[in-house]
Amino acid sequence: MRVGAFHFPTDYGIDVGELARELEARGFDSLFVCEHTHIPISRRTPFPGGGELPKRYSHTHDPFVALAFAAAATRTLHLGTAIALVPQRDPIVTAKSVASLDQLSGGRFIFGIGGGWNVEEMENHGTRYPARFKILRERVLAMQALWTHDEAEFHGEFVNFDPVWLYPKPKQQPYPPILLGGETDHTLRRVVEFGSGWLPRARGGFEADHAVARLRQAAGAAGRDPTSFAITVFNAPAEEATLASYRKAGIHRVLLEVPDGGRDEALRVLDRNTPLARVLI
Repeated sequence: MRVGAFHFPTDYGIDVGELARELEARGFDSLFVCEHTHIPISRRTPFPGGGELPKRYSHTHDPFVALAFAAAATRTLHLGTAIALVPQRDPIVTAKSVASLDQLSGGRFIFGIGGGWNVEEMENHGTRYPARFKILRERVLAMQALWTHDEAEFHGEFVNFDPVWLYPKPKQQPYPPILLGGETDHTLRRVVEFGSGWLPRARGGFEADHAVARLRQAAGAAGRDPTSFAITVFNAPAEEATLASYRKAGIHRVLLEVPDGGRDEALRVLDRNTPLARVLI
């Protein structure tokens, strides 16, 4: 089982290049960064975690720019989004960003995606909340066409373009792994239709054995090979016994939190969690 980290890369936190170097030096597998393009001041949509929205949500760097700096500072660290808000992103521009980052990093990118939760944020991008998952699906399928065809075209309800050239193509073939965030059965159906893996959150009631069984059942129901899909657990607890149970259940990767409070705090947490990264590989 691989042990990585997730982080909100902010304008007040640790430099993302330094964080990436420190993760790689300590033996961590990966760095995944979160995304919010902006936060509408109205705050009509409640924070899913309850209470006030943490500062980091409105101070994040662009994930692809942040990961480009992380890629330049490292040699082996995997680089991911957790999650990229595809319903808020132009699919052609995003396909270009994914392919460029994957090429320039030597094939180290992992594309974690999701539908998002902030209604006003989506609306500012022209996305209607009820349609977000239909839009996500079409945009992913369109990006897959752009990555795999020399002359790509796509004609759907939300994405429509005649044959185009888009280069570079990703370093990884046919394209970087696509992990879908979420915990519902709908999410699992999306994973086995057009994804490479599942990115559930380790929150109340998460059971690794049950999660693996659910994914395998969904794959089997879709006529897909259950062993071809992997699970990366977001915000896994930094507890050796719990993580050992995840590994035994067949979890592929866990992501431990690196806080956004500042450089000193981030490095203290890395030092505390480094034994987990080394023991559980």
